[in-house]
Amino acid sequence: MPTERPAPVLYVRHEPAAGPHTVRTLGAGRPGPDGRPVVLVPGLGAPGYLLRTARCCAERGPVRLLDVPGFDDPRRPVRPAALQPLAVTVAGWLAALAGPPVVLAGHSTGAQVALRAALLAPERVHALVLLAPTFPPALRRPAPMAAAFARTALWESPAVLPTLLPSYARAGAGRLVRYLRSAQADAPEDTLRAVSHPVTVAGGVHDALSPPDWIRALARRAPHGTPVVLPGAHAFPYADPHPTARLLSRARGGDEDSP
Repeated sequence: MPTERPAPVLYVRHEPAAGPHTVRTLGAGRPGPDGRPVVLVPGLGAPGYLLRTARCCAERGPVRLLDVPGFDDPRRPVRPAALQPLAVTVAGWLAALAGPPVVLAGHSTGAQVALRAALLAPERVHALVLLAPTFPPALRRPAPMAAAFARTALWESPAVLPTLLPSYARAGAGRLVRYLRSAQADAPEDTLRAVSHPVTVAGGVHDALSPPDWIRALARRAPHGTPVVLPGAHAFPYADPHPTARLLSRARGGDEDSP
């Protein structure tokens, strides 16, 4: 009987970014054939739900999951919880990162941060992957967004909640609301026109926050865009991380049939 491979061991580092700020990263995986890392930017400052995806990616090469400042201890001076300051932090971290250009992937509001960071540090990005990017124009007001959240929640696994709630509790409601407002004011469909990298835009078939029509529309806006619709809802990278890991492996330049 074949033995199951052990899960890659995650390590933690605190590394410089923009100005006086540091970024806490969770990393795993040895360099693959080209040594190209995958860098994951979570949504709403909650990295825990992307750990399963990080471990799957680490089976094929190095991966770094960012825990950007702005959402931790509210008593500490940190960057504002808003898209552009967080993108500046991620771009500063990428500029300080040794090695080849990375596959930069963001999920949910983290996709919007990753998109802006790619424009700030284009030489440090090999390919851009936007996973369930928010928000289509119709959801840039509180009431429609809340209704879309309710529809999406019906398809989500309750098991994702324990991976999110500790981070949300540390951030506090004020910061989360400010960040959501910043994300609602963003127009990624316009920003994508300036991206010269290969861009993959992926979403879940049951995601009302980032619906399939929005995924396809965003991919058309990018000069080199590819839409992908996967099973699941908004938290599809948590529910089944393997399809997401395969998608990231393709962006890395690896075998598309890898785990």
